[in-house]
Amino acid sequence: MSLGGSDHVIVVGAGLAGWRLVESLRHDGYDGALSLVGDEPEVPYDRPPLSKQVLRGAWDLEQTVLGTAQRLESARVTLRLGVPARHLDVAATTLHLEDGTTIAGTHVAIATGSRARRLDFSAAERVHVLRTRAHAARLLAELDALGPGRIAVVIGGGFIGAEVATALASRGLRVIVLERLRRPLLGPLGPVVAEWLANLASAAGVDLRVEQEVLDVTEDAGALVVHLGDGSSITAGLVVLGAGSQANVEWLATSGLSIDDGVVVDDRLQATERVAAIGDVARFTWHGPLGAQLVRIEHWQVAADHAAALSRVWVRAQEPGPLVPYFWSDQYGTKIQMLGHPQGDDDVVRVLERDGGARWLGVYSRRGIVSGIVALGLPRALTLSRTLIETPTSLEVALRHAPWSA
Repeated sequence: MSLGGSDHVIVVGAGLAGWRLVESLRHDGYDGALSLVGDEPEVPYDRPPLSKQVLRGAWDLEQTVLGTAQRLESARVTLRLGVPARHLDVAATTLHLEDGTTIAGTHVAIATGSRARRLDFSAAERVHVLRTRAHAARLLAELDALGPGRIAVVIGGGFIGAEVATALASRGLRVIVLERLRRPLLGPLGPVVAEWLANLASAAGVDLRVEQEVLDVTEDAGALVVHLGDGSSITAGLVVLGAGSQANVEWLATSGLSIDDGVVVDDRLQATERVAAIGDVARFTWHGPLGAQLVRIEHWQVAADHAAALSRVWVRAQEPGPLVPYFWSDQYGTKIQMLGHPQGDDDVVRVLERDGGARWLGVYSRRGIVSGIVALGLPRALTLSRTLIETPTSLEVALRHAPWSA
């Protein structure tokens, strides 16, 4: 069954996945009604630049906009922005909004993404997170009031924490990163690669402190005090929390859809025949080199790929093609990239080095099959290695042919 002119597609979530679906539907020839619903008042915008270009001062917030006036006109989409979704009637494909209004359609795409996880600190209202344009605007306003040399504490040394720390250091602040684990990124990258990255922060002038338990953040005479598990404390002018994220699925609690750390969908990204989920909020089956895995992946590229794939399913009745997860992170003056979705306890071997080991490429494997590729500062080598993820490849064959060296 393909979409036609009498259909009405409701896209819930105006982030990257939702906006790319709108554009893809029109590109693929859908000419029916199209509604885009978002809980933020802003038109669709790109999130990765917030922790990179915007926080460094290289871009202003308007440069993150995806839904420009021209693109919105071309998309012929009805916008409902600044109104969160409250309930989805799956059988009637009808969306109920927090303002009491409803939107009835024939198909619904759930693209509500994820939100920054918050912790219950005493001075929680003073602790920044960075997920939305509103978060970025608030953080920038406070940064403008801080002079160089002031202490900024970042709680969490993962991808967002490291990117924020990099940006704050570039503004002349004294940045302290507090990481709960023995090394940052142990979960997504595993202990070996995390160890390879251990010196990046200090080389960039950032004070990374590991195995730190943060008990509370309080306010004292206008300053913030970060209280640690060893009884010590740090007084700072600014505190940013990077404690991960959680899928925005609470509004679907009474929908009858299968919810398991996201909306569970089939190989066509559909939860039902007329309801789908894409991007950060989707829990889908990834058919990787080691077989099928039920995953939820919060990567920019996966969101974009999901949008294009669902559009082809609904408009052209085409099955989704292979998906190769990819992410990148700009931190501490370099770029980390990964292909695939390896597990933290997979084996990993460094297969290429440049500049005395300052840049490198590593290959993950499980049971002798390549499960992922990770690179620090070697984007071309990573791209050349993509075929190792697209088709199941033994580590032995990968090392013999060494595509990264072409």
